[in-house]
Amino acid sequence: MKKFASFFLKPAAVVLLLLLAAGNAFADGTAQPDTGFQLNVNTVLVFVIFLLFILIAVLGFTVRSSMDIYRKRKAAEKEKENTGAKTLLMILVLCMLSLQGMAQEETKVVMSAKIDLSESTIMRNIMLFIIALEVLTILFFVKWISFFTGIDELRRSKGKKGLFNIDFKKIWVRANKLKPIEEEASLDVGHSYDGIRELDNVTPPWFTIAFLASIVFGIGYLWRYHVAESAPNQIQEYEIEVAQAKIRIAEHMKNQKDLVDENTVVMLSGADIETGKVLYANNCAVCHGHEGQGKVGPNLTDEYWLHGGRINDVFKVIKFGAVEKGMMSWKGVFSATEIAQISSYIKSLGGTKPAGAKEPQGELYKEEAPAAAPADSTAAQPAVAVLKK
Repeated sequence: MKKFASFFLKPAAVVLLLLLAAGNAFADGTAQPDTGFQLNVNTVLVFVIFLLFILIAVLGFTVRSSMDIYRKRKAAEKEKENTGAKTLLMILVLCMLSLQGMAQEETKVVMSAKIDLSESTIMRNIMLFIIALEVLTILFFVKWISFFTGIDELRRSKGKKGLFNIDFKKIWVRANKLKPIEEEASLDVGHSYDGIRELDNVTPPWFTIAFLASIVFGIGYLWRYHVAESAPNQIQEYEIEVAQAKIRIAEHMKNQKDLVDENTVVMLSGADIETGKVLYANNCAVCHGHEGQGKVGPNLTDEYWLHGGRINDVFKVIKFGAVEKGMMSWKGVFSATEIAQISSYIKSLGGTKPAGAKEPQGELYKEEAPAAAPADSTAAQPAVAVLKK
């Protein structure tokens, strides 16, 4: 087990892993060509991830070389220092390999599903997270290089701080303008309750800056959206998106005949009527007669209807049925297109007056003839349906 562990802690193994990672990135780039390449934000992020990974690989070689320098300078502590550094380096390299694999898998999913990367917010967030980890890894590598090469030690010998030695406590004190406890008496405003004194601490600069920035942003927002109206506000954006969605739905419905319903159905003709006739004869004639004259069910050739005489009403009754009248729902038997064909055939039976027709039932419904068009007009006028009792 120790030999196995020592092998992976050797610098050569680290270099080999870095080369394999870079090779995998190149291999995936050639094996998964994006024939529909588009330059957008997420595509740029993919390139940034790859370039940062190459930079990490280069820094890995540099760290390896700086470790050799450190080994020569610190021969007495060689095994301890190098083993710890190599172990941490190994962990980070493995993490980067897993992150790179995750990025590649996400890219494959997006390519295979033919999703526009510019619209994939989840993918974008994942890639930003990977970039942040890569940048953090680069900073760690730079810190190690400065340590192993003696740059940190040299800076300290000159009275300077080491590279990336940040005093976060001092930054916090400055950002909030905090006073030391020794100066607390100067902040006392003289109010005390149960031993709790009120201190006149200043407002933190970051809060003041954020407050002023919000005012500036609010003024700009008010001017852009409500004064100059150079961009649509939230309500207008909603209305625009709804209108665009309706247009897309309408275009989709045109190409999807079987998506017709009781609201969009129209009168068909020709072959659709003939298909509807066959379906009617095989399924509806037993109750309504082969000529629509009516048997158990009502007469379908007169002008009286129990549930409305529009083609939309006929479609709805066939689709959902009328249980109280003994009419079953046919939506589980016929497709939407077939129901539209049967409805159109039934409407075409109007006025045929077959022999033995059943007495009228329901309410009178007539479709008035289209209004006379002006002499100079070529526009067709739609028929207006009215219901008469």
